[in-house]
Amino acid sequence: MNSKSDPRPVGPPVENWSEPPCPAGDVLTGQHVVLEPLSAEEHAALLYPAYVGKDHVWDYLPYGPFSSAAQYHRWVRDNAGKADPYFMAVKDRARDQWLGVASFLRIKPEAGSIEVGHINFSPALQRTPAATEAIFLMMQWAFEAGYRRFEWKCDALNRPSRRAAQRLGLSYEGVFRQATIVKGRNRDTAWFAAIDAEWPALKEAFEVWLAPGNFDGQGQQKERLGDLTRLVRVAGDPTL
Repeated sequence: MNSKSDPRPVGPPVENWSEPPCPAGDVLTGQHVVLEPLSAEEHAALLYPAYVGKDHVWDYLPYGPFSSAAQYHRWVRDNAGKADPYFMAVKDRARDQWLGVASFLRIKPEAGSIEVGHINFSPALQRTPAATEAIFLMMQWAFEAGYRRFEWKCDALNRPSRRAAQRLGLSYEGVFRQATIVKGRNRDTAWFAAIDAEWPALKEAFEVWLAPGNFDGQGQQKERLGDLTRLVRVAGDPTL
C-alpha cells in the first residue's frame, strides 16, 4: 500500500486466485471435434495425408513441410509428450478424420498465463465450425483451469492468423519488431490476448455462434462470430 510520501501506482491485489495446473492428458470433446494429446503411434500416420500437397500450411511455422510420412512421424515422435509446447491432435468428428494439430505453449502457471500456438489446421479443417470449436475448447480449458491470460502470437505478415485471432475475440496488443528468425527470415510478431474477466462474454459468444440454430440448411452462418466478439475486445488490429 502506498503512503502519501510514495504516490507511485501499483497494480491491484490478485485475490482468491491460485496457481492453475499445466495441461496433462486431458481430452477435449465438443460437438464437432475431439482434441487428444498428440501421439506418434496414434496420430502421425493419420494426420500426414491431410497435409500432402498443401505445403503452404507450413509457411509460418519453424518446421516443415515434410517430404514423407516417415519424416513427419519422426517430427511428431520428437515433439509429442513434451510439457511445453504441449501438442494436441484435432479430429473432425463428422468426417472421423484427424485433420490438424495445435498446442499450449509458454505455459506459466505462476503468472496464470498460457498461449495457444503451433496451430496447423489442414485445408480440410480450416474455416469450419470444427476449427473454431477446437480453439474454443482450448480457451475454455485454460480459463476454467484458472489461467488469467490466454495469448495468441503470430508472424505479423500472417494476415489470416491475425484475422482469426481477432475473430475469436482476442484483443490486439501490438507488434514486437524483429522478435525472432524463422527459416532464415526475419519475423516481427503480432500479439493478441484475452483475459479471464472477458471469458464469460466470450464463452457466451462462442456458444451462440456454435449453436445448430446459427446455421441454415446449407451450413451458412446467420451471425458472424466476429460480430459477437467485437464488443468484448478492448483493441482491434489496425491492419485489418
